[in-house]
Amino acid sequence: MAKLKLTDILVTVVISTGFGVIYKVWGPLYHMMKPFGLHADQLIYGMWFMAATVAFLIIRKPGVALLAEIAASSGEFLMGSEWGLEVLLFGVVQGLFAEAVFFVTKYKRNSLFIISLAAVMSAFGSILMDNYKGYIGDLAVWNLLLFLGARLLGSVLISGMGAFYLVKALEQTGVTSLMRPAEKEDYEALDR
Repeated sequence: MAKLKLTDILVTVVISTGFGVIYKVWGPLYHMMKPFGLHADQLIYGMWFMAATVAFLIIRKPGVALLAEIAASSGEFLMGSEWGLEVLLFGVVQGLFAEAVFFVTKYKRNSLFIISLAAVMSAFGSILMDNYKGYIGDLAVWNLLLFLGARLLGSVLISGMGAFYLVKALEQTGVTSLMRPAEKEDYEALDR
C-alpha cells in the first residue's frame, strides 16, 4: 500500500483549502434553506463531506480522506465559521467515517457506489455528532426519519455523485494524472 508523500499531503491541503472556503460560504446558504420546508437544509448538508471524497478520488491513498476533512474544517474555522471550534471535531469524525470505507476496500476501489458509501458514512458521523449535541433526539419519529433521509440523500447527491463526476471531468483534462503513477496502458499508448 502506497504511503503519502509530501506532494500528496500538499495537494490534499490545497484541495481542502478550496473546500474550506466553500464550506464557509455554504453556512449562510444552509441557513437560507431552512424556510423552504422541513429539513430542506439537510438536502445540501452533504457539501461538508465533499473534501474527503474528492481528495480520495484524486490521490487514492490511505489517510487522504481524513486529512482532507481536517484541513477543510480547519480552513472553515480560520475563516470564522459560525459553528466555532465544533467544525474541527465534525471534520475529524466525518473524515474518519469516510476513511473507514476506503480502508475496508483496501484503498483500491473508487466506483460511484464506494464514493457514495463514503459520503453516507460521513453523514452518519455527522449525525452521531448532532445526536451527541442533543437536538435531534427531540424530534418526533416521522420528523427524525425525514431529517435522516434528507441528509443521507444530500450526501449521496453532493459528496457521492457530485464528487465522482467532478473528478471524472477533471480526469478528462489530464490534471489528475499528474498525481498518479503511469500505468501499463499509458506506456503501451506511447508505443502506438
